Amino acid sequence: MINREWHLLSRPVGWPKPEDFALVETEAPQPREGQVLVRNEYLSVDPYMRGRMSAARSYVAPYELGKAMQGGAVGEVVVSNAEGIAVGDHVLHFGGWREYAAVDARNAVKVDPEAAPLSTYLGVLGMTGLTAYAGLLRTASFKEGDIVFVSGAAGAVGSQVGQLAKLKGAARVIGSAGSDEKVKLLLEEYGFDAAFNYRNGPVGEQLRAAAPDGIDVYFDNVGGDHLEAAIGALNQGGRIAVCGMISVYNNTEPAPGPRNLARLIQTRGRIEGFLVGDHYDLQPQFVHEVGPWVRDGRLKYRETVAEGIENTLEAFLGVLRGDNVGKMIVRL
Repeated sequence: MINREWHLLSRPVGWPKPEDFALVETEAPQPREGQVLVRNEYLSVDPYMRGRMSAARSYVAPYELGKAMQGGAVGEVVVSNAEGIAVGDHVLHFGGWREYAAVDARNAVKVDPEAAPLSTYLGVLGMTGLTAYAGLLRTASFKEGDIVFVSGAAGAVGSQVGQLAKLKGAARVIGSAGSDEKVKLLLEEYGFDAAFNYRNGPVGEQLRAAAPDGIDVYFDNVGGDHLEAAIGALNQGGRIAVCGMISVYNNTEPAPGPRNLARLIQTRGRIEGFLVGDHYDLQPQFVHEVGPWVRDGRLKYRETVAEGIENTLEAFLGVLRGDNVGKMIVRL
């Protein structure tokens, strides 16, 4: 079988360019003992992948040049050399950016396409959802009655953070997004109490208008001026959970830090970064609590779907531009 997979040819400087990548045809891999061969049906593209394209030291190894990249994927097992996983099973794994993947069975998680659409295991019920859950409840120590601000709130993680906060009893939830259409979505579909388009004026001014009583929790997906604005609006004992800083991922020079960090002294505020990989112990609790909310429609989600392996790169670049509403998915 012919297998198409995306390779990284050179490490991008600034914004990734098409010539940094290549869609390569190879033979489908043969699974070894203890492995399964998966025909991928859905691929995930996420902002963190930009960091793996750099050679800089980070929390995860960079992508290797001239080899297939990696990412979340879900698909059907077509060959099994492992106990416990049969041909025809559907599994979640990390061999994305390709049509066929040979995966160690211990790194594959069986999922049920009858319980939920396969794509949701990459988003609202997968790593994206757990990121929102762990970041809000554990890292930001959310409690009932908090005022919560979420940046990148129309994205896959941000939209879930805001809804979880509302379901858990937040006093007020504010979101920022990059278009008036996304602001409308936050207010009318996701139930945010206030939202603003960060392109329409200074973030600090818009946040003060949306949160006149300040904020207790800031869930950061953007960094930059959003982080500075949140520090300025932080109430006493406020918490900031740093999930991502997409505004600086493609900078070629270090971005200036917030100019008002001294305010953390006044507010006794706390900033803490987190990685979802440190919180997989919450997975059973997350699925038990959030699964019913997704099934009965109390927690809504959107997906932006690109069609075909050949459009995976463009889908990824679209995430960096903010083209997606909700989770960006590639359907093969």
